[in-house]
Amino acid sequence: MPAPSPANGRGARSSVLSRRFNLPAREADGDWRDEAESIDGPPPKLRTTVTEEHPRTILTFNSSPDIAFDRSVNAYRGCEHGCAYCYARPSHAFLDLSPGLDFETKLYAKPDAARLLRQTLARKGYKVQPIAMGTNTDPYQPIEAKYRITRQVLEVCLETRHPALITTKSDRVLYDLDILADMASKKLISVSISVTSLDPRMSRTLEPRAASPEKRLAALARLSQAGVPTHVSVAPVIPAITDGEMEAILARAAQAGVGSASWIMLRLPHEVAPIFREWLDAHFPDRAEKVMSIVRSMRGGKDNDARFFKRFRPEGAWASLMRDRFRLAVKRAGIAQDYTRLDCTSFRPPALDGQMDLFG
Repeated sequence: MPAPSPANGRGARSSVLSRRFNLPAREADGDWRDEAESIDGPPPKLRTTVTEEHPRTILTFNSSPDIAFDRSVNAYRGCEHGCAYCYARPSHAFLDLSPGLDFETKLYAKPDAARLLRQTLARKGYKVQPIAMGTNTDPYQPIEAKYRITRQVLEVCLETRHPALITTKSDRVLYDLDILADMASKKLISVSISVTSLDPRMSRTLEPRAASPEKRLAALARLSQAGVPTHVSVAPVIPAITDGEMEAILARAAQAGVGSASWIMLRLPHEVAPIFREWLDAHFPDRAEKVMSIVRSMRGGKDNDARFFKRFRPEGAWASLMRDRFRLAVKRAGIAQDYTRLDCTSFRPPALDGQMDLFG
């Protein structure tokens, strides 16, 4: 079966639907004008839409034993970066939307995030631990340029002396360099930027609307020069596609001044597996089966292993080889693996406009 036609500038090839919630089948994204325009020409560009969402809370807590943080803020649902491998795609199924093209074209913004966070931090008995940002969708995806929700959340963190962790693949993080440098001087922030490939063509194909590799490395350098603790994540490592770049990525990150590094093997939970397979068939048909065979060899014969402590730690000879390569590459690059300990002792609850704000 031929691969679905590509949507111009998007990572997913189609609107893969979820079968997990017995949702009714729906037609593909787009409206009648898109369909009419594509009859005699190339597929039209899908328009990105943003819906404002007004949740009652913004701080999400987790008890996962294999994750280093216990709380997070996600300013957006969906992500326009459109990474074909994104493990967050299945979250769109909860909205009765496709984890495929809907995930990267039908976005949700939470403009009340800073206000809601302020209310939570003001609660009596609140206990401080670092807030992770970028754990589901990127806090610096393109719509952040308009909404600046991430900046507003950071302003609350700086005001209250609350530590935070940022993960992104965008140089837009430099928009907030002033706040980040101030937080860094108080040991309140650490920034991780993921780099999947140094090849701009590969990156454009795999992560069509994310920053180029050079921009990400330049952002790491600027942050490091400003005194912000930086981390590079070689993630995800895609066997037989990007795995050969690990040493080069770590060497370039070391030149940028990163203090620590890590790597994460490709994960394919739920609907991500068919989305990624469509991408493989379209761009690497000659080795698609090889890639999936290696993935299954590390995941107990399956496309994905969701068990705690297994999902982030693949098994088998291939995984062991990657771990050995990573350790050696970090040593050769001179990355100190100095993980900054953030200050959780200087927190001061925010002042609210009125006591009733606690019940808003």
